[in-house]
Amino acid sequence: MASAGKTIASKLHLWLGLGSGLVVFVVALTGSLLVFEEELEPVINAQFHAITPPANGQLLPIDQLIATATTKFPGKKVSRIEIEPYRERTVVIGLKQSKNPKDLLSVALNPYTGKIVATRQEQEAFYSVVLQLHRYLCLGETGKIITGISCSLFLIIMLTGLILWWPNRKNKQQRFTIKWGASSKRLTWDLHAIFGFYVLPFVFLIASTGLIWSYKWVNNLLFYAFDGKPQTKREAPLNPTSTTPSHTDVYQTVYAKTNKLLPYTGPVTIILPEKDSLSITSSKKNDEATISNIVDFLYFDTKTGDLVKKRLYADETRGFKARRLVFPIHTGSLLGWPTKLIALFVALTTASLPGTGFLIWWNKRKKTKKPAKISSHKSGMLY
Repeated sequence: MASAGKTIASKLHLWLGLGSGLVVFVVALTGSLLVFEEELEPVINAQFHAITPPANGQLLPIDQLIATATTKFPGKKVSRIEIEPYRERTVVIGLKQSKNPKDLLSVALNPYTGKIVATRQEQEAFYSVVLQLHRYLCLGETGKIITGISCSLFLIIMLTGLILWWPNRKNKQQRFTIKWGASSKRLTWDLHAIFGFYVLPFVFLIASTGLIWSYKWVNNLLFYAFDGKPQTKREAPLNPTSTTPSHTDVYQTVYAKTNKLLPYTGPVTIILPEKDSLSITSSKKNDEATISNIVDFLYFDTKTGDLVKKRLYADETRGFKARRLVFPIHTGSLLGWPTKLIALFVALTTASLPGTGFLIWWNKRKKTKKPAKISSHKSGMLY
């Protein structure tokens, strides 16, 4: 029975691996690049994010920066404003170019001089392309289906791999230690099986959380588990005033009130409503929290900048808090650098597994193709 189980596991591991290996390689490799996105993005695109702040410079009102961006690019509607809590960083204003919410022209401005320092099509930015590869293989919804299926198959591949790796009394020691001086075939097997074993718990967790983005029903399962009901749609509340003339500094007011009500350090993102009847959304990420991805939301009147509603992380449902943890668990950012380094090692190791697995299969395939044996008519034997 055990032998039959291993045979089935071996065939599943092989053919599912060959079928999904290339996708797993791309997803894992791009995942390794995304681990340190927050740290690398300002370095890779320094001309877009970095400025030299004056010694005693005063920050200009955000509304003035918006006016500069919209004057330079008339006909484009402001969609979002991103403000980092560092003096040497630009303020980024996203301008909507079409009905597609992802089709943004990002304009980076010096908050001290009001000058535009750089612009970019957000979908063409390096990390935007990496993310498109990671989630969709740059194939849109078709790619999402492919990565979702491959991610699901990879869970089975990991389980069958564990069955094939499982040691017995004779080979217990070799199942945990790589024999670096061994032949290339043995070393390939060790790199695949032993490294695969050590990263398996982490990869299983990363792949499982990845399914939440691939399938809505998996996302809803999370909310059912913690809240007893599916995820409810979150939308900005209705705007209280509709006829009062707008203040000239409404966005500066929103930013100032956000920092006053949420006094911790963190970036602020102001999102303008899709409909005129809705309020402004201002979110702030808490960089001082023990774990990452803790965000509070405030809603403000579009005309007056008055506070309309609070949606604080502390008051959220257990399902929403669990959903907030999915991203840092998936990316390894949960506890900062220590977990990010683990995630980087796991992602790079995972990217290597399809290659080493293919080599193991190829070597076995060549081994089975032995030269044809010559028959001897005199002796009736095969040599």
